Amino acid sequence: RGVFFPSQKPRSELVRTSLRLLTSSAYRLQSECRKALPAEPSPAPDIQLVTQQVIQCAYDIAKAAKQLVTITTKENNN
Repeated sequence: RGVFFPSQKPRSELVRTSLRLLTSSAYRLQSECRKALPAEPSPAPDIQLVTQQVIQCAYDIAKAAKQLVTITTKENNN
């Protein structure tokens, strides 16, 4: 268990990477949602593009959450 293969990251690094993805995706999601509700004088956003970006952010959030669940489940089983 103490030996890591060169391609494997320590669990703490995997957790950090997942948390970074989760945090950055959440900020991106917030930003994209703000674009969908612009101030009155602003031109209307490209709703299709904003929708695609929101979906991508949501996917990235789900991916990061799944990674964290997988890591913590493995730690609890060891």
